[in-house]
Amino acid sequence: MTDIFENYLSSTGGLSAEEINFSTQFFNPIHLKKGDFFVRENEPCCHIGFIACGAVKAYAIDKEGRENVTCFKFENEFAASFLEFVTQEKSKRSIRAIEDCLIYRISYSDYIHLLGQVTALNEVIKSVMEQEYSQKELYLLNYNNRSAVDKYLHVLSNEQKLVQRVTTQDLASYLGITQRSLTRAKGQIHKSNIL
Repeated sequence: MTDIFENYLSSTGGLSAEEINFSTQFFNPIHLKKGDFFVRENEPCCHIGFIACGAVKAYAIDKEGRENVTCFKFENEFAASFLEFVTQEKSKRSIRAIEDCLIYRISYSDYIHLLGQVTALNEVIKSVMEQEYSQKELYLLNYNNRSAVDKYLHVLSNEQKLVQRVTTQDLASYLGITQRSLTRAKGQIHKSNIL
């Protein structure tokens, strides 16, 4: 499975084979079962991780005790509360496995040491941060102030993984609608496709 992580680092184009081999030794594999936490809200954010297989959701709990899902991460993506990891503060959200996962994680001290040894990794981290920002921007553009039907149509067209791998409850939370609204939206789309 390390090959998946090595292939990812190789695909970034900025690291030599030696730098990749050196870097991977700082990432330790952990297996999470569906429902296990990678990061818990209000606890120190001690690790970031690369998802080799499986999927996670990130969410915060609101005042009513409901989960507000903010994103999903799948294979070949990093799972982290980056800001809290870098500042070594308590996480503002939880990251939890929605499928069994294999994640290669690195501690903060190893991360700092590694960046000092392999400066080319700074470009990889910059790219990961830019992807995070881009995902958040696209989320705001595609899901804010839209009807439940429009939100679900966007998911069907652009984020098939969510339809295939995420529960209705989590998807509704991510879209900012109730499960009932999501079910109605699915029904309206299905009905119009039949006619």
